[in-house]
Amino acid sequence: MQGLLDNVAIVLMQPKYPENIGAAARCAANMGIPELRVVRSALPDREKMLKMATHNGARLIENLTPFTDLAEALAPFSHVVGTTARQGRKRPVENSPRHMLDTVLPLLANNRIALLFGPEDRGLTNEDLKYCQTKVTIPTADFSSLNLAQAVAILCYELYRSARYPGKRVTAAPKLASSHELEGMYEHVERLLNRIGFLRTEDSSYWLRNIRNFLGRVGLCAKEARIIRGFCRQFLWYDDQLQKDRAATGTAENFPGMGGDNKLEEKPEE
Repeated sequence: MQGLLDNVAIVLMQPKYPENIGAAARCAANMGIPELRVVRSALPDREKMLKMATHNGARLIENLTPFTDLAEALAPFSHVVGTTARQGRKRPVENSPRHMLDTVLPLLANNRIALLFGPEDRGLTNEDLKYCQTKVTIPTADFSSLNLAQAVAILCYELYRSARYPGKRVTAAPKLASSHELEGMYEHVERLLNRIGFLRTEDSSYWLRNIRNFLGRVGLCAKEARIIRGFCRQFLWYDDQLQKDRAATGTAENFPGMGGDNKLEEKPEE
């Protein structure tokens, strides 16, 4: 069990208060999660963090290095679980903390998992959530706002409980592409879709978000992500050559498929 939890890290996005960072470190240490990452320009008062972390969580605070960019903080992780209390058309919720484990537990043996939490005052933005393959909302009665450390404790407990007492045999999933590898792939996919005119809409981010959600659910391995990135790169290279030929010959040939009616006219019903 402990070996599985060694692959898990808590990632805090722009936490405001040192006490909450310390309390999150304490929760992680209590449940056997060995790593805490903070996305912040600089770490706040160290003594205030250590006071809330207590003796058991002090090691996580002492080893803490701030990341200035969320993409960098998440780069080595193959699966990111994002927490959000806000719901709506642009952020459908897929799981409660307990239900998310059906997805996460099989990944633990061969993949690094990040549990991502947003700042205390506003939570994760849609831009933050684009890095997440799984989105979780903690059920509450009437008031959905939880203290940051409370949210960390709930997810850590559910993960610890299920890893220690799985209840059923869990088949290990293969190693997946890292967030860094996926982001490189998404960058090339977006460049290609823009080049062929597929994203000629006022809300291209909507379609990109759906493409990311779809490919995230597939669970691509590193080789598959490289293949997708490779053919996108090849298409872009081919179009560059056509552009050079047009400039040299004065012709106006289009890249096959370009200039056609590829535009997404309307959003499907959700």
